[in-house]
Amino acid sequence: MRRAAIVSPLRTAVGAFGGTLRPMPAEDLAATVLRALVKRSGIDPAVIEDVAFAQSYANSEAPCIGRWAALHAGLPVEVPGFQTDRRCGGGLQAVITAAMTVQTGAADVVVAGGVESMSNIEHYTTTARWGSRTGNQTLYDRLDRGRERSQPEWRFGAISGMIETAENLARDYGISREAADAFAARSHRRAATAWERGAFDDEIVPVEVPQRRGDPLVFARDEGVRPDSTAESLARLRTLMPDGTVTAGNSSQQNDAAAACLVVAEDRLAELGLEPIAWFRGWAAAGCEPSRMGIGPVPAVRKLFARTGVGFDDLDLIEVNEAFAVQVLAVLAEWGLKSEDLEDRLNVNGSGISLGHPIGATGVRILTTMLHELRRRRGSYALETMCVGGGQGIAALFEGAAA
Repeated sequence: MRRAAIVSPLRTAVGAFGGTLRPMPAEDLAATVLRALVKRSGIDPAVIEDVAFAQSYANSEAPCIGRWAALHAGLPVEVPGFQTDRRCGGGLQAVITAAMTVQTGAADVVVAGGVESMSNIEHYTTTARWGSRTGNQTLYDRLDRGRERSQPEWRFGAISGMIETAENLARDYGISREAADAFAARSHRRAATAWERGAFDDEIVPVEVPQRRGDPLVFARDEGVRPDSTAESLARLRTLMPDGTVTAGNSSQQNDAAAACLVVAEDRLAELGLEPIAWFRGWAAAGCEPSRMGIGPVPAVRKLFARTGVGFDDLDLIEVNEAFAVQVLAVLAEWGLKSEDLEDRLNVNGSGISLGHPIGATGVRILTTMLHELRRRRGSYALETMCVGGGQGIAALFEGAAA
């Protein structure tokens, strides 16, 4: 099979829940990053053969958001598009699906991306269409409802949400509140340092956010990074469940963002004047118990290493998506690794706790940050892993083009 190159990965800065990007619906964020991708890469939009875009909280305001956003961004009407959803892993799945399309010769140039506007996720009802003779109708919060219904209750019982799954891992692996807070503080420290040294400069797409009065506000800096976070300050926060470990401070945030890249066949790069930042090497997904969804990267990476022959010692960078600090620590424990032994390789520029977790966009956001860092280091291999609500894990391996 042909090699699939990753070209020009870009992302918006990540907006806080209800923050600066709240006026921007998902389709506007997606179109913004698509326009920037075309401009920065210099590609002729007419040669794009498909647009794969992830969105985990889709609705009918912009259905099939890959196609919708492509049209919204001004791409030729002949360019098709589709949508992926593997919950937290949807963005990475979009890249993987695009890569497989290129590897098998079904297309030469595919856009892969992800978007989420969690600030604009709506409430809904399931009982209004045919009316109700008596009584009330319930409006569900799609955010909370999606977490509660991530698995069939008849088989696995009721799970209150992702917080419960994280607390299960904290108990299973004996992870303390202190350890979780220390890891969360590390994430904020890493993200703040990355901003200070300009690590994100090449990957950020400014977003013009309309204002009620005056000119648009240009948004170009991650909104959730708290440089002053320490283990001591995080220790003052209340746990989200009684006698628990998980707090708002050692969990990922709810966010708004978009990210995208080109996935291009190796034999078309020179002709199109494109320079790869990395090569797609392989991927794997695996299921696990929904009540322990955070451990999903472990079986996924086991399958990936078996397929590729690569191991942890071969990796220059390792990304674990930081749904919760305890989730990352549980995964490391199962891998037989410690975060202090991976200081220069693990989530080196922060992740979900500090930079945020805009669900459908996160996989491509991580990819973007990771591959820019791999290029700076002229590294050989980078591993991206994600846990997935409902009990899954996904992992992908990338090889640096500058190694």
